[in-house]
Amino acid sequence: MAEVPGDLHYNADHDWVLVDDGVGICGITEYAQGELGDIVFLELPGVGDIVTQGESYGTVEAVKTVSELISPVSGEIVEVNDILTQDASLVNVDPYDSGWMIRVKLSDLSEIDELMDASAYAGHIED
Repeated sequence: MAEVPGDLHYNADHDWVLVDDGVGICGITEYAQGELGDIVFLELPGVGDIVTQGESYGTVEAVKTVSELISPVSGEIVEVNDILTQDASLVNVDPYDSGWMIRVKLSDLSEIDELMDASAYAGHIED
């Protein structure tokens, strides 16, 4: 069973967000990285770009496939995890800490209510 931290919110596309003082830290779940396999490259947006909940903000390339990253929240990107451009495998090793992808200044905090909590997400990946 994949790890599902209780302090995060999740979308059905296996992306997570940790909200801290109006900023969302986003990445993909342990389940997602496990399904993708060895991640070799990430295409991420830049600081100042706008992301929209439910829409693609980049891609993750694994040995077997390429998949879109779907934003769990809307807002302006205030930081990108540039370390992932040199070592995308950090997403496989530590998807909830060093493998985070973007930090977003949230434009609508109520969007969090549309996401799954840990219990609901755990049920989602068991289906």
